[in-house]
Amino acid sequence: MSRVAAIDCGTNSIRLLVADANPQTGELVDLERRMTIVRLGQGVDRTGRLAPEALERTFAACREYAQVIKEYGAERLRFVATSASRDAENRDEFVRGVVGILGVEPEVITGDQEAEFSFTGATKELTGRDHLDKPFLVVDIGGGSTEFVVGDDHVRAARSVDVGCVRMTERHLLRDGVVSDPPTEAQIAAIRADIDAALDLVEETVPLREARTLVGLAGSVTTVSAIAQDLPEYDSARIHHSRVSHDRVREITRELLHSTHAERATIPSMHPGRVDVIGAGSLVLLAIMERMGAEEVVVSEHDILDGIAWSVA
Repeated sequence: MSRVAAIDCGTNSIRLLVADANPQTGELVDLERRMTIVRLGQGVDRTGRLAPEALERTFAACREYAQVIKEYGAERLRFVATSASRDAENRDEFVRGVVGILGVEPEVITGDQEAEFSFTGATKELTGRDHLDKPFLVVDIGGGSTEFVVGDDHVRAARSVDVGCVRMTERHLLRDGVVSDPPTEAQIAAIRADIDAALDLVEETVPLREARTLVGLAGSVTTVSAIAQDLPEYDSARIHHSRVSHDRVREITRELLHSTHAERATIPSMHPGRVDVIGAGSLVLLAIMERMGAEEVVVSEHDILDGIAWSVA
């Protein structure tokens, strides 16, 4: 066993995994798994820059994570940064801050690398499970981008597109700094048009319709699962490897898009940081299921973070 730490810094959240890994047996034992909503991508789609308050929220989370990593005595750390920090003009400021706090440079990875890590993390324990046919389509719906990977035991094709829950919300639902509450039908149609155009791009290189099992990752998908199960609070154990039908995803998406901020905030499993962006995130999931003809989505709590940990191990 080797003790490793992995950090995934996305557009909406930053997450930490400290685990003991045994590459020979394929066993990854969680010691600590944390998630903090930092909205690093706040305003990036509009300004092209990381906002000072977004950077400070992210650095505060990094300081907390540095203490956890020290307490567990992790031997190696890998920090991966995704969409927002790829897009920003002032990403050097972000890099300097992370190095100063954690002592490692964040790797601003490509969308294809992001997809590779997601596939490994999501499918390593699914292979051989009953009733899950290959090839898998792994979909990681993030804040700024969504990654698509089709593969069997290994990746066959991958693509990243700039469609995520935060980006779609800011692009279509934000007026004078306030999110439409609830969105108009025209706004919903504009989001769906963006998603469908992105799926057209994905299908140029990734055979979505050949996949037999859809595996959904990240907060939008796990939140939809929690709502589908009517959980009294967010329960990772019950969400991991749960299955949500296409019909149920459609119902939940409709409810989320036609509810107010106050109504969504009362959902017991809803993270406060997702209240305004969950409608767009669930619509991304629904559009993907309809494009590939999926009857259900298999929800995984293991994703890019686990893939990063394996790459360190």
